[in-house]
Amino acid sequence: MLFAADLSWVELQAARLDGELYPLADAYCLIGELESPPHRARSVLGARSSRLIAELDTAAWIWGVPVRPLSPRFAVTPDARARLSPDQHAKVREVVYDDGDLIQLDGVRVTTPVRTVIDLARFDEPFRPLIVAQLAAIAGLHLVDCLAALEARPGIPAKNRAKANLKAALTQTYAVDTR
Repeated sequence: MLFAADLSWVELQAARLDGELYPLADAYCLIGELESPPHRARSVLGARSSRLIAELDTAAWIWGVPVRPLSPRFAVTPDARARLSPDQHAKVREVVYDDGDLIQLDGVRVTTPVRTVIDLARFDEPFRPLIVAQLAAIAGLHLVDCLAALEARPGIPAKNRAKANLKAALTQTYAVDTR
């Protein structure tokens, strides 16, 4: 995986045009490299601060949902503040995570599928039920799993909104492609 710091833009584009590389998020990958969640996580976070955590629709894309967000969304924990330069076109918010909410993929942190589903149900505006349904299908999560995980988190904001959105997303019938 190559980033803009590894080669000049002209060299990266020449390699892409020669069929040696393909673009993936903020990186360029060798043609033989297969996309997987760790690979996607590295492509989004590899050239950024190690304090950042992929969350919301960025995490959903990393886990395999086929809709990549236009503006990556990240979080930092309160003890590890990070700043992005204005040219990075990303959103960052400060979040307190419980044990088990984060996972390391290829050395970078991403919210787990269940935490991602819950956060999308709580904060995604406008709410996109298809993304939640696709991620739940990829991760093998059912409505009862998501509601139990939500109930295990006392005092979190937007809990009622999350319940309603989870029920709407996970009781609808969608054609979910989990390839």
